[in-house]
Amino acid sequence: MRVLITTDTVGGVWTFTQELAGQLLSRGWFIHLVSLGREPSPSQQGWFEDTASQYTGRFSWAALDVPLEWMEDNERAWPEAAPALIRMAHESGADLLHSNQFCFGALPINIPRIVTAHSDVLSWARACRPVSLDDSPWLRRYLELVRSGLSQAHAVVAPTNWMANSLLDDYPRIKRPFVISNGRTIPQPDAAPRRLQAITAGRLWDEAKNVAMLAEVHSPIPLLVAGDVQSGPEKKNAPPAGVTFLGSLASEELLRVFRESAMYLCTSRYEPFGLAPLEAALCGCAVLANDIPSLREVWQDGALYFDNADSLSSLLNRLCSEPDELARAQRQSLDRARTFTAARMVAAYEQLFHHWMTRMEDGRLCPAVSA
Repeated sequence: MRVLITTDTVGGVWTFTQELAGQLLSRGWFIHLVSLGREPSPSQQGWFEDTASQYTGRFSWAALDVPLEWMEDNERAWPEAAPALIRMAHESGADLLHSNQFCFGALPINIPRIVTAHSDVLSWARACRPVSLDDSPWLRRYLELVRSGLSQAHAVVAPTNWMANSLLDDYPRIKRPFVISNGRTIPQPDAAPRRLQAITAGRLWDEAKNVAMLAEVHSPIPLLVAGDVQSGPEKKNAPPAGVTFLGSLASEELLRVFRESAMYLCTSRYEPFGLAPLEAALCGCAVLANDIPSLREVWQDGALYFDNADSLSSLLNRLCSEPDELARAQRQSLDRARTFTAARMVAAYEQLFHHWMTRMEDGRLCPAVSA
């Protein structure tokens, strides 16, 4: 089976796509992977090349210099990407499109079109801003792209029930999304001693990650932050006392820091799933999570929760003074993280893909809309 997959190079979507594509390739699928957004980083470029070498004849890729639908210059997102994707779908003989952007659910090609909804501007704004977003040409274009893609996709997938319900609240005319939890494959952590330090990962300029909370935390241990420290030309801000900015780290380097750390701090006020805390827990960190509904759904009793800087400070002080409680929290986070396997995720996607391809073969799929 041949699948055309779109991804982006800006965050968790890339990690998700690496995992999904790698697992599908190992199961015999043919994949043409197309990245959008920023130019691939050296490590991302290396992954493309290594994967093409490992799966000669079954993996190909392309990088489009086209913005994502949520980016400021989103007027280019559809007219520049759609013709290229239509051409690639025909050239690769794709049996199915799996898009990690909303708008390509409307791509006029006669194959099943599956969209995975990782996040959305409207639910992001509700969680991060005290008032609604101002009406603007950018927002109107975004909403038009999202509504078109969601309404014309054959199926929409969300990583949590919380995200599925948010989509239904904001786009009530769509069919209910399928819920397929994300999954990761990370080797068993070593039993080596860890440093008594806590880490978080995320773009400092993204209000959703709420990293600014750390400036108000009174921590007895070092706090580390991995991720982009700026967006565009803005200069890097100095870190608060007790906080160290590590900058953007390649995947293997980030996992190394996770394996050295005792705790992961998920300060997010908006997190439709959260791959970074999952990775950290699989590396042996205790997860300390902001008490929001989506993180409660994902982590249940596998995390310890806080709701402001003071309660996080108390939690850090308690865990540092009670090593047995810290060790128990680490075990509970690891046990919960192990339920989110890549194998389970990919099996669910395979079932969904086969369902829609069978409907296409049986003539039970509506033809694609015209461009």
